[in-house]
Amino acid sequence: MEFGALLGNDALKQRLSAALAKGQLSHCYLISGPEGAGKRTLATLLAAAMQCTGTKKPCCRCPQCRKALDGMHPDIVTVDDPEKKGVSVKLVREACADLYVRPNEGAKKIYIFPRAQELNPQGQNALLKCIEEPPAYGVFFLLTDNASRLLPTIRSRCVELRMAPLSEAQLLSELQKRLPDADAQTLRGAVLRSGGYLGQALTLAQENASLLPQTEAFAAAYAKGSSGGLLRVLAPMEKLKREQLRPILLQWYALLTSALTAQNGQPSLRKEASELAASRSATDLLHAVDALDQAQKLLDANVGTAHICGALFVKLNQPS
Repeated sequence: MEFGALLGNDALKQRLSAALAKGQLSHCYLISGPEGAGKRTLATLLAAAMQCTGTKKPCCRCPQCRKALDGMHPDIVTVDDPEKKGVSVKLVREACADLYVRPNEGAKKIYIFPRAQELNPQGQNALLKCIEEPPAYGVFFLLTDNASRLLPTIRSRCVELRMAPLSEAQLLSELQKRLPDADAQTLRGAVLRSGGYLGQALTLAQENASLLPQTEAFAAAYAKGSSGGLLRVLAPMEKLKREQLRPILLQWYALLTSALTAQNGQPSLRKEASELAASRSATDLLHAVDALDQAQKLLDANVGTAHICGALFVKLNQPS
């Protein structure tokens, strides 16, 4: 199996496979790339390879590999608290203390920092003490979308692995496998707007895979400039609860901003956005985006849904 589960990045995978074969892996890797680039996939595969008992590493079949790939290996530790904005120095110190407890069952004890850029200088300095002279079994993976936010002293002690974008053909093929029901325009638009990274392409495609009925009706009415059509959409929405209204407003906002970017030459994710871009002026679309932004602010301020829908109808029908 080796690193076949990671799409693209052939040069990087060859480099790691050669290092594994020679037993020349580093104790600290800095895995860098934008969100959705596959940093976590690479970290998981590399961690599995370091624990693997098979011949070609990672074999993805032995017990050590399976535990690593399933996120259940006792000697592979994720250092993060997703509910917190930053990564606290307390978590770093706990990891450093745990480092000196020998591995439970694996060959290595591996610490993965999925948001290394969120470590403050105090946390980075605490980490530096660990990576300068770790025990022979200690390994660190620092994942980041902005390597420049790490101290030079940290970076100088790491081997950097930079994630490369995928080709359009690779991305489109993978999206078609994962989202077989998505239409061709959505997938094509997601590929072209993703920067070449699968995670971003998936997010874009999934967010636009299906429109709410209210969004389809709104798009048709606003494209035609039909006040009656807008009223027929918004009037029933006055009875919705806040948690029901919010996703509708967010989808309308996303559709209008997509129409704006389509007017500036960016590929549209949906035919509805293309139709809006063709039928309404940039001024109209900016006016509508502003109206949706104001509606979301009113929703956050606990204003009643009936008032929000009424105000939105008036603003969408005002001359821009």
